[in-house]
Amino acid sequence: MYASAVQALIDELGRLPGVGPKSAQRIAFHLLKLPDEDALRLAKAINTVKARVSWCRRCFNIAESERPGPEAPASTECDICRDARRDTGLLCVVEEPKDVVAVERTGEFRGRYHVLQGAISPIDGVGPDQLRIRELLARIGAEGVAEIILCFNPNIEGDATALYLSSLLKDLPVKLTRIASGLPVGGDLEYADELTLGRALEGRREVAP
Repeated sequence: MYASAVQALIDELGRLPGVGPKSAQRIAFHLLKLPDEDALRLAKAINTVKARVSWCRRCFNIAESERPGPEAPASTECDICRDARRDTGLLCVVEEPKDVVAVERTGEFRGRYHVLQGAISPIDGVGPDQLRIRELLARIGAEGVAEIILCFNPNIEGDATALYLSSLLKDLPVKLTRIASGLPVGGDLEYADELTLGRALEGRREVAP
């Protein structure tokens, strides 16, 4: 229907998560209307991120190398792992790199992270072997980890991943905790669903006098 170059662009945009055929078409024609310098800046940003950004060799968070090249990014560590001020005995396990950003924004955590790069989801064909669980187990003894915090989304996939890791770690000399979940600040009880309210009750804590 469209010129081959335009159709190829639409097809590639349609491969992006959350971008359907109509959205891909709108984005493609938006790019065609952009000034050359704007479109080239976008292309340069994509090339740069592919050349310089990879996974941290220790925690599998996003890591950027100062030297572009096919070999440099694979051997680098992220800024958090390189920070000697971090508590090496405290490890927060999350699903995705974006979760690291969310926890860091709180300013309450000073340990290190381990990114599984997903969660167990049989429907999507994601099992334990597709996650960075083997690497997590190797870090516990090697780095002297004393406590592991499971920081997963409060959904079926997050619960399944937490349950699986709990079974793996129960016999190891490490404290295992999971972040509390429940009512958001400013929320009303009458609008809370049963699962959210139930978890809020389970995660209750003593009120200091």
